[in-house]
Amino acid sequence: MRQPLARELHDLLERGRDRQLRLAVTGLSRSGKTAFLTSLVNQLRHAGLEARLDLLPAAREGRLLGARRVNQQDLGVPRFPYDQAMAALEETPPRWPAPTRGISELRLAIRYRPSRRGLMGSDTRQLTLDLFDYPGEWLLDLPLLAHDYPGWCQAQQALTGTERRSLFADWHAAVEALDPAAEADEAQLAAIAERYAGGLRAAREAGFADLQPGRFLLPGELAGAPVLQFFPLPGLSRLDPAERERLPPESNYATLARRFQYYQQHIVKPFYREHFRRFDRQIVLVDLLGALNAGPERFQDLSRALATLMQSFDYGQRSLLSRLFAPRIDRLAIAATKADHVTPEQHGRLVGLLEALLADPLKDLRFANVPVRALSLASIRASEAREVEHRGQRTPALRGTSLAGESLLLFPGEVPDRLPDADFWARQGFDFPAFRPLPLEGGALPHIRLDAALDWLIGDKLI
Repeated sequence: MRQPLARELHDLLERGRDRQLRLAVTGLSRSGKTAFLTSLVNQLRHAGLEARLDLLPAAREGRLLGARRVNQQDLGVPRFPYDQAMAALEETPPRWPAPTRGISELRLAIRYRPSRRGLMGSDTRQLTLDLFDYPGEWLLDLPLLAHDYPGWCQAQQALTGTERRSLFADWHAAVEALDPAAEADEAQLAAIAERYAGGLRAAREAGFADLQPGRFLLPGELAGAPVLQFFPLPGLSRLDPAERERLPPESNYATLARRFQYYQQHIVKPFYREHFRRFDRQIVLVDLLGALNAGPERFQDLSRALATLMQSFDYGQRSLLSRLFAPRIDRLAIAATKADHVTPEQHGRLVGLLEALLADPLKDLRFANVPVRALSLASIRASEAREVEHRGQRTPALRGTSLAGESLLLFPGEVPDRLPDADFWARQGFDFPAFRPLPLEGGALPHIRLDAALDWLIGDKLI
């Protein structure tokens, strides 16, 4: 029997026995996916030794024996660079691992003792955990499937915040002179598309999240291809659908619409079909603190991006047949990351803000009877909680080291536990600094509530 076929049959059998789980780690750019995956693997590798996983019953009860990396099923996908990430954290001074720039995955074999052991008391079991990581930029393309080209143009036209518009000033200047009915000039369209991509890159650096198409930000092997040389056309609402249909195939409008449709059919749909529809469970990571630091326009941008993104995932309960042949996500975690960048009494407010931000998607998920949990965590802890005394009063504070190497002791400010209004933005006085990782002293990576996330995502499979 050919080895790939044998491996597929083995996986099919393990899924039928409910001993294989596919977990997607998703989130927008800078949400902390690489840190989360690195720490998850590190904690499971150290289970039963130095790892602190008190919120995961299998670990707390001494039943979790550990994990090791094994060969993944898809040999054509890069392996998640765990060793390189750990090497960065072990440097002096430590540094954050480089973010992944493409698809990667990792397979773990987790050994544990069941809670109800056999008569001899020595039986062990194995759970195969497949971990999948995708660039946050590519996730933003999933909502494109809900639009045709004119609808997408209108949706992009609605993104008219002052700061965002200024970042696309060069593109606006070029596209406003483009006649939708004129014959397409390949060089002209390529030049305007590059200006649009430049605006997207500038917006990403400025902290914006709702950026489409995502492949413009990480084109990979598609760099320079016509499929990445389209952009929204302003003013299409002035042409009724019948007028648009009468435009010749060689027109600017028809050319751009054709490229948009090709992008949907040949880039976005295969990505969704080949990867996202295979997942059993998912964690969505959200950098709320970065959005709060960036201000109201970018906070609203994050809210909009997350709401549209959540609509793109396939959620639902799994039966045995669906687990074998048509898996859908049956359990979801949504986590506010970098909880170590605020003092501990603010963690509950961070969760409250996350739930407020995603109120409508959470209602829809619960209506569909999909188990979902919101939490705050720090995958790799970068600060220590302290208290400072001032005029006889003790105030919570954080001690850490800035990315530039400066020692800090500070109170970053309060997190709103509901959606901030205009008054909040006018009076807000927080500044959540970026810390470098704490120096490692051997053993498992320090974290905050990563064990709670593990319990929610895989704990029921370790009983």
